[in-house]
Amino acid sequence: MNMELSRRTLLKGAGVGLAGTALGAFGFGGIEAAYADAIRAFKLVGTTETRNTCPYCSVACGVIMYSKGDLTKGEKAEITHIEGDVDHPTNRGTLCPKGAALLDFVKSETRLTKPRIRKPGADKFEDISWNDALDRIARLMKDDRDANFEAQNQDGVTVNRWKTTGFLAASASTNETAFLTYKVVRSTGILAFDNQARV
Repeated sequence: MNMELSRRTLLKGAGVGLAGTALGAFGFGGIEAAYADAIRAFKLVGTTETRNTCPYCSVACGVIMYSKGDLTKGEKAEITHIEGDVDHPTNRGTLCPKGAALLDFVKSETRLTKPRIRKPGADKFEDISWNDALDRIARLMKDDRDANFEAQNQDGVTVNRWKTTGFLAASASTNETAFLTYKVVRSTGILAFDNQARV
């Protein structure tokens, strides 16, 4: 059988095909629902976003930490993803290799999460509470300062110095925090005062 194909017939056929494709694309077919169900959910859905500062060096890059777990319901929040903060003026979302590997640092089995002490004569460290650690540090500093503080030097000049204890400040502090740290440390008379730059 020989069928003639006119321009009108061709355009009608193409129009019907186009209309059918358009209806399917607008969601009138079951294939779209099946496809939507098969798509994996975005990995940050249902996470809590927390902004922080990278702990490594004095650049103080901004990071965003994403955690799962509702603290208000008694759940433990677990950090699942860390990335650079694009709104942070220092790094604009970029991170160095150490900063990019922060999730490994957070989840490391060897990471210390509590203060530890090794008592004189002991061969191992033991965990103590933060309150006990801070009380012990304050007590040892006070005892050392009382025993070694120099109000005047050998010529009778007022020096108000304490040379037997040193202080290492954090590198990722803001300028305001660094200024206050400097004032507090210097007010005790400590001369050996330095700042962690890149360790």
